[in-house]
Amino acid sequence: MTPPPIGRTTQAQVTTVRRIGDSAPHSAFTDLVRHGDGWFCAFREGTSHVSGDGVIRVLTSADGHSWTTAAVLRRDGTDLRDPRFVSRPDGRLHLYAAAVTGEATKTFRTVAWLSPDGHRWGDLTPIGEPHVWVWRAAWHAGAMYALGYATREPRFVRLYRSGDGVDLHPVVETLFTEGYPNESGLTFEPDGTAVCLLRRDRDTATAQLGRARPPYRDWQWTDLGVQVGGPALLRLPDGRLVAGVRLHDGRVRTAVCAVDVERGELTELVTLPSGGDTSYPGLVWHDGLLWVSYYSSHEDRTCVYLAEVSLGR
Repeated sequence: MTPPPIGRTTQAQVTTVRRIGDSAPHSAFTDLVRHGDGWFCAFREGTSHVSGDGVIRVLTSADGHSWTTAAVLRRDGTDLRDPRFVSRPDGRLHLYAAAVTGEATKTFRTVAWLSPDGHRWGDLTPIGEPHVWVWRAAWHAGAMYALGYATREPRFVRLYRSGDGVDLHPVVETLFTEGYPNESGLTFEPDGTAVCLLRRDRDTATAQLGRARPPYRDWQWTDLGVQVGGPALLRLPDGRLVAGVRLHDGRVRTAVCAVDVERGELTELVTLPSGGDTSYPGLVWHDGLLWVSYYSSHEDRTCVYLAEVSLGR
């Protein structure tokens, strides 16, 4: 049964917000996952939004309320940023991030760590191609698919496939090129259709919504007419599709939105307490609530928050 359009039927409400990361001058770029019976939230700590001293802090919690540090991942002379969890079919957990080196001319490389439990992380492993930043990845039908974007000219987004989460093989060399495409959300529908929410930063800078059937070489794109940042996508158990994004329509904020793939619409459902330097949410559905990690500077310092959002029908 096709789910009703979420933007027209859902009453969304933020029920709880907690600050969980504030030990650094700038704490940002989050992701959230449930692994085993616990929570894990990863984010970057540094002196500012762009600085050469970024480290990845991984917090853990048994109940989502009290958080402690599970690990701090660092590399001398490298800005580690934008961590992304990837849950593997074998029960282990991958954590992807960008390793940025250099000052006048920056070098970008995607790196990964592997963990059996979210506490013990293996060695840093470079993956993918230099200067193609692997942003989002998800396993489907025994393979991992990942979207990466070029950090140098010419700008493009590339789709990869991997059997082990480390060796990435291009499926589509140039998935999208217009308007400086970059960050993305990626999910799969029950029938195997891939859905991508793509940020752009040039021309009209409006986000794109893409769909493709296996083997994911032919994509149809719809212009959503709104500018977003830090997109994350999640399909709920009842089939509804939601996104976490930064919106730029006059007042910058982090919001939870409905995604209507058939209509090609993005509809804001609820605004999270946020402002200024904000976004990069992680989304998890648990116990009938949408749990959202994100960062914001609306309370002066840039900190990491965890919100619980009720999505009624």
